[in-house]
Amino acid sequence: MTDTLHAAELTDEALREQAERAGRELEDASASDILRWAADTFGKRFCVTSSMEDAVVAHLASRVFPGVDVVFLDTGYHFEETIGTRDAVGAVMDVNLITLTPRQSVAEQDAAYGPKLHDRDPDLCCALRKVKPLEEGLTAYAAWATGLRRDESPTRANTPVVGWDEKRRKVKVSPIARWTQDDVDAYVAEHGVLTNPLLTDGYASVGCAPCTRRVLEGEDARAGRWAGLGKTECGLHG
Repeated sequence: MTDTLHAAELTDEALREQAERAGRELEDASASDILRWAADTFGKRFCVTSSMEDAVVAHLASRVFPGVDVVFLDTGYHFEETIGTRDAVGAVMDVNLITLTPRQSVAEQDAAYGPKLHDRDPDLCCALRKVKPLEEGLTAYAAWATGLRRDESPTRANTPVVGWDEKRRKVKVSPIARWTQDDVDAYVAEHGVLTNPLLTDGYASVGCAPCTRRVLEGEDARAGRWAGLGKTECGLHG
């Protein structure tokens, strides 16, 4: 697939059409080929975002695009293991690690909204500590990659490998959307990819510490996120 215009020259509408076309044409492509398309199309205006649950997409991207920007959101509520995984990724992978932080520290947010906002209004807490910082941090990019997979939960079952992020007006790349957990495990084992230690301690999906619990047998991978709150996504992906 050849693009006749550089991404920087395209309007939002043209970018959206480009993303939707790529999603169709790359549906059966390998994760590496999907990332190679993104790197060739957007260059330095492309980044990878990582929650540091694992470093699979960062590892894949670093092999295709050495020095790729890997963006991590430090909400101030992460497990120590998550911060440790981030630091290890920055130390051993050929990536440019960028850490984004909210405008307010946890203490400043507590002073403004009261303590434990995550318990009382988790949507607002996520908006302040995740959604807004990411929107600001992605300003310089035309496209971003995620580790979303269709098998993670019903809300992610239709994730395209390349799509259009209407909220941020950017191309959204999900190179491992078609992968299963077995595929992830096999890639991690084959390449020795860093993973969050919590994944071997009963956690199937790792987010902020106050809003993440271990999953029970038979639950889907994201059942431990915001358990009992009727919330399934933080707002970054829907």
